Amino acid sequence: MGLAGWWDRHAVPRVIRIACGAPQIMKLRSFVVPMASGRVFELGCGGGINQAFYDSNAVTHFAGIDPGGKLPEYAKAAAVAKGWEADIRDGVGEDIPFGNDIFDSVVCTFTLCSVQDQAQVLREMRRILKPGGQLLFLEHGRAPDAKVAKWQNRIEPFWKPVAGGCHLTRPVTSAVAAGGFQVEPMGAKYVPKTPRPVGWMEWGRAIKTGR
Repeated sequence: MGLAGWWDRHAVPRVIRIACGAPQIMKLRSFVVPMASGRVFELGCGGGINQAFYDSNAVTHFAGIDPGGKLPEYAKAAAVAKGWEADIRDGVGEDIPFGNDIFDSVVCTFTLCSVQDQAQVLREMRRILKPGGQLLFLEHGRAPDAKVAKWQNRIEPFWKPVAGGCHLTRPVTSAVAAGGFQVEPMGAKYVPKTPRPVGWMEWGRAIKTGR
């Protein structure tokens, strides 16, 4: 295993848990995640960070995937600590290993930035949702300010290798809408005490309409 492989397998999961567990990020999670109900699927569930925020009385079944490494181990440990059964599998968002129209809620936090094919992942999340089901998203992405976006373009090639393939320049809400969802934006802002090129956040609820 080369240095890059070692970094991706051992260092990146720890970096993600630290960065994505910052107090200001946890506050946003505590607002979005409890809205999930029924049969719930979480994309990028590794780390198990969100599990503390789910309402056990509202969730009837929990499932999730992550590409592998140590992150799914953290998620399984979090499920044990929460005391609920969880179907946690290795997998990627471009090919979610679950059937059509079976989940009431899909939760996606800080994951669309690092997938290989964002549009395909959105299609897959829509596929597994029941008609009328909800996608709850909380993501960072392309900033609305031209100067900040310019810096994101400059930084991204250096950022991605050390941050698990994370993109800084991807759109969020508009991408979800383009994926066939009716979007209900709930908020957007720069996270305090965070450099603006990595601190623009958008969150909301998106409904699967039609089939």
